[in-house]
Amino acid sequence: MSSPASGSSTALFTDHYELTMLASALRDGTGERDCVFEVFARRLPAGRRYGVVAGTQRVLDAIADFRFTEAELAQLERTAVVDSATLDWLANYRFTGDIDGYPEGELYFPGSPVLTVRGTFAESVLLETVVLSILNHDSAVASAAARMSAAANGRPIIEMGGRRTHEHAAVAAARAAYLAGFATTSNLEAGRSYGIPTRGTVAHAFMLLHDTEEAAFRAQIEKMGTDTTLLVDTYDITKGIDTAVRVAGPELGAIRIDSGDVGVLARQAREQLDALGAKDTRIVVSGDLDEHAIAALRAEPVDAYGVGTSVVTGSGAPTAGMVYKLVEVDGRPVAKRSEHKASRGGRKAALRRHKPTGTALEEVVYPTGNPPEPAEHDKELHIPLLRAGQPAEDLPTLEDARQRLRRALVSLPWEGLKLSSGDPAIPTTFL
Repeated sequence: MSSPASGSSTALFTDHYELTMLASALRDGTGERDCVFEVFARRLPAGRRYGVVAGTQRVLDAIADFRFTEAELAQLERTAVVDSATLDWLANYRFTGDIDGYPEGELYFPGSPVLTVRGTFAESVLLETVVLSILNHDSAVASAAARMSAAANGRPIIEMGGRRTHEHAAVAAARAAYLAGFATTSNLEAGRSYGIPTRGTVAHAFMLLHDTEEAAFRAQIEKMGTDTTLLVDTYDITKGIDTAVRVAGPELGAIRIDSGDVGVLARQAREQLDALGAKDTRIVVSGDLDEHAIAALRAEPVDAYGVGTSVVTGSGAPTAGMVYKLVEVDGRPVAKRSEHKASRGGRKAALRRHKPTGTALEEVVYPTGNPPEPAEHDKELHIPLLRAGQPAEDLPTLEDARQRLRRALVSLPWEGLKLSSGDPAIPTTFL
C-alpha cells in the first residue's frame, strides 16, 4: 500500500456506504465514469419562506484537506471495510474535478441546485457526507440567524451559543450567524479563525463569587473600564441597576438582563437608567431568545440581543434537509423516481428573475446546455468554485457573503420576510 501525503485530513467524514460503492465501482470499472452530483433541498423547513446558503467555503477547505492518512488506511484494512486495491486507490486520493454553486449568502428555495460536483464517480461519491454535513449545518444556522437579524431591525445581535452545541459546531455556527447578520460572537475561536468581532460579559457565577453585588461590579469596572456591560439581574434588578450606576457612574456602557419578562424589565430599566442620568447606557437582553421573541421586543427599549441555543440549533430546524444526488452519467441524465424522493436528471444551473424595481419574481432552474432567453434583470446564481480540484479565482469572502445576503433579503417580496408560516417567498420554475 502506498503512503498518503502527510497533513490534516477530513477523510474521517467518509461514510461506510460511500466506501462500499467506491470499492464496487472500482472493481467493475464504472468508478471512472464522468458524473455530475447535485446538492439541493426538496423543501424548506416547515413555515420557512427562504433558505440561506452557508458553509460553501468550509466545504472547499474540507475538500482541499480530504486525505486518507496512514492511520485511517490501517483502520480500514484492519476492519476489512475495503479490499487492498481500494486501499491503494484511497492512499493517493485527491479530488480533481470541478464544482460550481451558489455563493455563500445567496438565498435558496426548493430544488435550487446549491452545489454541482463534476468528476469521476469514484472521486465524487466520497464527498457526499462531508459536503452535506457542512452545508446542512451551516445553512440551517444561517437561515435561522437571518430571520433573527431581520426581526432585530438593525439592532445588533451577539452570538453566544457555544455552550449549547458540539465544540467544533459552535465555531461553524458562529461563522454562519455572522454571515447572516449577527454583529459579534462570544466564541474566541471563531474570532481567531474567521476574524469575527468578539464580545462578552460576565456570567452569574462571577456575581456569586463576590460577597456583594457591588464588589463584583467594582472588580469588573476596575479591570474593564466603564464601557463594559454589567449583569444586573442576579439578585434584585432594580437594586442592581442602582448599584451599577453608582459604581460606574452615568457613563456605564451597558447593562444585561438575562431572565424574567425581558420586555417589561427593559422598559423599567430604561426609565430607571434615565432617571439616574445614565441616558446613554445601553440595554442588552438575553435568555432563550429566538426570532419570534426578538420580533416581540421590537417596540421595547432594547439596544442589543444575545442569542444562544436557538441560533446554533437552527431555531427548530437543525438541518437544511439538503441531499447529494447523482444527476448525470457520461453526459446522460439520470434521476431517482422513488415516491416523495424523486430527483430531476441532468446538470442544471439557475437564475433569479427580478422586476425592474429589484424585487425577485422567481427562481428558474434550467439544463446547462439549454439556458432560457435572458431577460434584462436576470441574475445568474452559479459561480465557479473549484476547477480541476483547485480553488477558482476571486472567491467571495465572508464579508462579501454578508453583503450579498443583505441585498438578497431586500429583493424579496415583503411577504417573504414574514415570520409566520407560508409558501416560499418566490416560486421555483424547472425548465
